[in-house]
Formats: sequence, structure tokens, C-alpha cells
Amino acid sequence: MARGRRFNPADPKPWQSDAGGSDAQRRYLQRGLPQPGGKLPLFDEDGQEIPKVTIRACISHGWAEPWSANPIHPDWLVCRLTDEGYRVLGIDPAKRKRMPEP
Repeated sequence: MARGRRFNPADPKPWQSDAGGSDAQRRYLQRGLPQPGGKLPLFDEDGQEIPKVTIRACISHGWAEPWSANPIHPDWLVCRLTDEGYRVLGIDPAKRKRMPEP
């Protein structure tokens, strides 16, 4: 006898949610709110590198976009929040301060 919900491959996965992403994705995006231009961090509060899978998931959802290349560390993904990223966090992108393009 089966327990719990039946598996349905059509059901959205938590990591595919358009409702704001996983806890890790939301924490990553929220760290860009106080930063100039919505710059997203490379490291968490404990100094650990943000997992690239988290950064790439936010980029694929359109919540973050690559901002600039780092010539010293070309493997680092330097990103910033997009308008959609602000919306996911409940912020009206029209009311935030805008920074000039690099």
C-alpha cells in the first residue's frame, strides 16, 4: 500500500517554483537589496562561497543577471538583481534607486 502523495512528474518541483524560489535562493536575492545596484554577494554571512547552483538557478529564473566579469577570478559569477528579482521579493522595481550601467 502506497503512503503519502502519489508521484506526478507534472507537479512543480520546489526548486522550479516561480513563486519565489527556495529558501537559499531567497536569502541570496535578499542580500542584494541593500547593495548599490542590487549587487548580489559572492559569499554568505559566514564567508562561505554562495553555491553556483543557487546563483545559476536565480539567473535561469530571471531573478538575477550577470553584471561584470572579474579578471582575477573569472569563475566567480558577479550578478545583480533584475526587476523580476525585486518583484519576487515584494519590492516594486520602479521605486528602487537605480545605478548606472557599468
